[in-house]
Amino acid sequence: MPLIGEIISRSLKIRKRFSKKKDNDWNLQRKTLKKLLEKAQYTSFGKHYGFEKILSEAVDFPMVFKNGIPAHNYNSMHEQWWHRCLKSESDVAWPGKVKYFALSSGTSESASKHIPVTSDMIRSIKKVGLKQFYSMTNFDIPPATFTKGILMLGGTTSLLEREDYYEGDMSGISAKNMPKLFSNLLYKPGKKISKSPNWEERIKLIVESAPKWNVGTLCGVPAWALIVLEEIVKKYKLNNIHEMWPNLAVYIHGGVAFEPYREPLKRLMGKPVTYIETYMASEGSFGFQSRPGVSGIQLELNSGIFFEFVPFTEENFTEDGEIKPNAQTKFIHEVEKGIDYAVMLSTCSGAWRYIIGDVVRFTSVRHNEIIIVGRTKQFLSLCGEHMSVDNMNKAIDALASETGLHIGEFTVTGFAYENRFAHRWYIGCDNVDADKEQIKRIIDETLCKINDDYAVERQSALKEVFVEILPKERFIDYLKHMGKYGAMNKFPRVLKGSQLRDWEEFLKK
Repeated sequence: MPLIGEIISRSLKIRKRFSKKKDNDWNLQRKTLKKLLEKAQYTSFGKHYGFEKILSEAVDFPMVFKNGIPAHNYNSMHEQWWHRCLKSESDVAWPGKVKYFALSSGTSESASKHIPVTSDMIRSIKKVGLKQFYSMTNFDIPPATFTKGILMLGGTTSLLEREDYYEGDMSGISAKNMPKLFSNLLYKPGKKISKSPNWEERIKLIVESAPKWNVGTLCGVPAWALIVLEEIVKKYKLNNIHEMWPNLAVYIHGGVAFEPYREPLKRLMGKPVTYIETYMASEGSFGFQSRPGVSGIQLELNSGIFFEFVPFTEENFTEDGEIKPNAQTKFIHEVEKGIDYAVMLSTCSGAWRYIIGDVVRFTSVRHNEIIIVGRTKQFLSLCGEHMSVDNMNKAIDALASETGLHIGEFTVTGFAYENRFAHRWYIGCDNVDADKEQIKRIIDETLCKINDDYAVERQSALKEVFVEILPKERFIDYLKHMGKYGAMNKFPRVLKGSQLRDWEEFLKK
């Protein structure tokens, strides 16, 4: 494949060009914001909030922008602006008509969201994808890997056609718009299979076609990657996936914390694989792990997305995870290592000071590297225990290490109990007869070690911890039951409100 070889040889030169420090990070972000404001100043949103006037403040325009435009969540952005895009109105929050909408329910709400995806955003996603491809030469990856197939376990490319637009998973929209060279030479499962609208049918077709492919790179949400690999190993009676794909050397993952899936995936491998994390959502592609040996995702600061970071504190957020009107934000040059921040975006898809729900923590300010520690609405704090998804993942990791249990999924809920409060952990694993008391002890002790607030409340208001062991398939069955069975759907780590009631009703049935 001489053309692929030429791409690889050129990639080293291009990577060096990308990696040169041509500008400092804050200047890159200032320029990004200026371009966004200039392009959107004549839209309805831009006129309403006076983008032209903001731009006239040559030196302080980022501060004027921050102080003059309120924070938005999906509901406020949709109700005030984006619903007009769905009616084919032009120049609402970004120039032109919106051709694509990414469907997303996230992990905290049941109704589907319609996130605008503009042509500028599609170009942004391609740009970030190319940068990630070039950065892979930083890792110890066999050169031959770059000439092998890339299996992408994403949403269907058969988008739903509405009157004037298309809608579907962001991964499906991205795959539909990927460069033809990549699509024709490397992309698996290929156009025919990826068009299948039914996720179960796509899994079946992928498993049937697996022996025909020489896969070097795997991409997808860990839970679904695990399902596909297990099905392949089972159907063809393999000891591990490398008996079929000896050149599989890279797994690019994102969407959820990886640690609970590391050991189950490792058991399916015949040799070491390089794991690389990426940060992509329905609102865009934000960064990727660019350096070996570090866990942080490096934010991409020059691809049409302007970042603000909101300290995730009681001063800035309500108990329900809603941002307060007077919340204070930080720019990229103002953030500190080790502080939890909610991510706020302004993008080339017409999202403005938009809270996406992710909570991140900087592991390196110098390299703009973050880890995702939770969601604004998936922290559990009934009585001040402030238990994050990151805490929960570490407890599950400790549980798997100490007991050897193969844990597929888990979720946690909180409730009033005997005039105080309690947590209930639902854990999906292969051994439904596992010792609940041992599991409870390990989880409880781990959380007390890593979370001082939890330790204090376990002596007072947080009276009890309950454990329910379920077959791991029960979690997948619930997603099917709720119509959320697919490559981009994740089981929520915290259940509250109507979502909790649906789950409990499902378990009763």
